[in-house]
Amino acid sequence: MRTDVDHLPMIQQGELARVRQTLMNEFAAAIAGATQPWKKNGKVQKIVLFGSYSRDDWVDEAANGYQSDFDILVIVSHKDLADIAEYWYVAEDKIQRDEGIARPVNIIVHTLEEVNQGLSRGEYFWVDIARDGIALYELFGVELAIPKPLTASDAYEMASAYLAEWLPSIDRALATASTQAAQGENDLGWRKDAAFTLHQAAERAYTCFLLVRTHYVPRSHNLKFLRSLAEDKEPRLVESWPRATKLDRRRFELTKRAYVEARYSASFEIGTDDLEAITAAVGSLRDTVEAVSREWLDALHEKAKA
Repeated sequence: MRTDVDHLPMIQQGELARVRQTLMNEFAAAIAGATQPWKKNGKVQKIVLFGSYSRDDWVDEAANGYQSDFDILVIVSHKDLADIAEYWYVAEDKIQRDEGIARPVNIIVHTLEEVNQGLSRGEYFWVDIARDGIALYELFGVELAIPKPLTASDAYEMASAYLAEWLPSIDRALATASTQAAQGENDLGWRKDAAFTLHQAAERAYTCFLLVRTHYVPRSHNLKFLRSLAEDKEPRLVESWPRATKLDRRRFELTKRAYVEARYSASFEIGTDDLEAITAAVGSLRDTVEAVSREWLDALHEKAKA
């Protein structure tokens, strides 16, 4: 695995250095004073940059509403240390608020065993990281397993099963949201319920795509994170969420926030026009996910027959 980021502009190299240092510092603080051996001796074994910034095909057009995220894999020495809320929340928050880091940062945390298990099964997500990832930090002697690529036949069977499971789930959420929105013309409570359900439909759409294409989805309800991972693999998904205007971007943020705020915040507001626009975006996302997933399945099926 590479260890240099010389292909990136200096400003982005500096941002990554800040991300790495914050992760290391806050992890050390999180395990300070621990008595259990697994925690007291806990280690960050690798910090890996993956995705567009590791491949050199990122987009940096913040003024137009589109900017690639830094995608970061942290590999830890014990499965319990992968708990985001327990060990990584403060680091994520500090990174998000750091004015010296100009672009969004997404973090996933796994053990070496989990990563190597995925590599041994040939799961595309992990194989891509092993091939393209850049180690920003690593302990000596901590090595990734040699990937064992899936056969096209096995990949086809897995992807087909994921699509068959998740596509109806998206449709159920969209149908439920439509019913809720219809009740919400003069009732904010129904509109908030519809907003939450539309978040679920969008989350399921990204989950469906990522499982079909990569056989992996992170343990996250963060719609922006899921969108970033999915669009990194399939640029056609970008068109489902307009970004050109402030209103477009506000409506995506409303959908993202709805997972928590539509249920628990008395100050969450959403109008019927917002719901109509978000419904159209999620419907477009659902249809694009189905189309590109079926294309992927067709290609796998042809490979399997060869």
